[in-house]
Amino acid sequence: MSNTILGTDIVVHIALVVKDIKKTSDAYAKFFGVGIPDAQWTPPYEQSQAEYHGEPVESRALHCFFKIGNLEIELIQPDENPNSTWRNHLDTHGEGFHHIALVVNGLKQIIADMESKNMPLVQKGEYEGGRYAYMDTFDELKLMLELLEND
Repeated sequence: MSNTILGTDIVVHIALVVKDIKKTSDAYAKFFGVGIPDAQWTPPYEQSQAEYHGEPVESRALHCFFKIGNLEIELIQPDENPNSTWRNHLDTHGEGFHHIALVVNGLKQIIADMESKNMPLVQKGEYEGGRYAYMDTFDELKLMLELLEND
């Protein structure tokens, strides 16, 4: 699928923003009959170098990943900092679907290509072993895309 902007069509997870990750994790575990994964905080700014709309941000989120069949679901509970895609979505739309994530190669070029097609970068940062970018694709695709590039 190298002739597309992303160079892939493999979705690695879908994500939901939630108010209470413990309560939601308990509900998922009970409903799907799976164990509760450990929730972890996203790294602090010193590690993440996170930017929201081009500005450095201290925002963090507690998140965990459920493996349910061939689908991975990420639950995200944002901290109270108003400057993150997670907090903005929770405050504006409430709990529920936030994004789908795909692993890509050549993240910087993909961001540039998408921005040239009016799909702006919303938030980006680093994680251990890679980097992420949230792209606003609402006008065209009616959702947020998270692009992950692993080292």
